[in-house]
Amino acid sequence: MSTKKGNSPKKAQRHQNTKSYKNDRHDTSKKTKQINSLVVGGVCARCREIIEWRKKFNKYKPLATPKKCVRCDQKSIKHAYHTVCSRCAQQAKVCEKCGQSQEIVAKSEPTPAERASEDSALQQELTAMTERQRRTFFRHVEKGNRDETTESASASHDDPAAQPSTSTTSDLSASEDDDELLEPHESIADELGS
Repeated sequence: MSTKKGNSPKKAQRHQNTKSYKNDRHDTSKKTKQINSLVVGGVCARCREIIEWRKKFNKYKPLATPKKCVRCDQKSIKHAYHTVCSRCAQQAKVCEKCGQSQEIVAKSEPTPAERASEDSALQQELTAMTERQRRTFFRHVEKGNRDETTESASASHDDPAAQPSTSTTSDLSASEDDDELLEPHESIADELGS
């Protein structure tokens, strides 16, 4: 057997990886956390895999300033490695990265774990709010639910199979608490007015 380079028998890799690579194992910076939390959407499946690979192996470099769209020549691209802005891509039904008309992957829905973390963060914010801020928040939530209910009610007139959405029990209990808290203040306002 010759000793020419590339002619030797294959050996096993000298250093075997026992753990998979994680880009946030030693790097706990805000930039890395922000990159890991980015949701890739508006691109085809192949481009999505490419961007996810860049995120996974710490090769993703976010944009410092908006980039120019190749279709409308406006500086409206906010995501790295994209060449077409979201508006132009939706109008032309093309991928935002490669610009080809392929099946576009929609932005993924949040997982149940992400939803639970958002709910816990919301609860923490609510406990930190003052009473006035809490009432305002619940009023806006109730108004949003009322708007959704009226929209679904108008849809149910068109389609009898459509069911109107109902508000959650937490929203109802919050509005009941608001009514109970408002009554004493109204009586004080009446006494001051007379």
